[in-house]
Amino acid sequence: MTRILFVCTGNICRSPTAEGVARHFIETAGLSELVEVDSAGTHGYHAGEAPDPRTQKAAKLRGYDLSALRARKLEARDFQEFDLLLAMDRGHLEIMQRQCPEVYRPRLGLFMPYAGPERLDDEVPDPYYGGPRGFDVVLDMCEHGVRGLLEAVVARA
Repeated sequence: MTRILFVCTGNICRSPTAEGVARHFIETAGLSELVEVDSAGTHGYHAGEAPDPRTQKAAKLRGYDLSALRARKLEARDFQEFDLLLAMDRGHLEIMQRQCPEVYRPRLGLFMPYAGPERLDDEVPDPYYGGPRGFDVVLDMCEHGVRGLLEAVVARA
């Protein structure tokens, strides 16, 4: 079993989108015995809240239901419990690197490199302060990234 944690700032836009897309792909591909996913935020601003309504709306239009997800803050135990902790941008990665015990640092990385040639950028942009198009861009990036990530996990299994 490979356990993957997606990490953004408040865990209401980018990381729950990645988690929801991954859950859908894992279920569709019959990989639930091989891969488990979750998401968290570097900050606890929205702990206990559902994903942003705009995030949920954009996801629902593509067939992803994020309504059951709840924001939570990254915890010290996450570094030990997850095999991969994937940041949505370099700022998140830097925060994680400062908090993570050195022994677990090889588990940290950016999410988008898994998108391979489909990669639009190295970082997933924060759609929170923008318009609806930003949430679609995040979905596009998460779909490409999750596909590559699951291919990598299956190849290692």
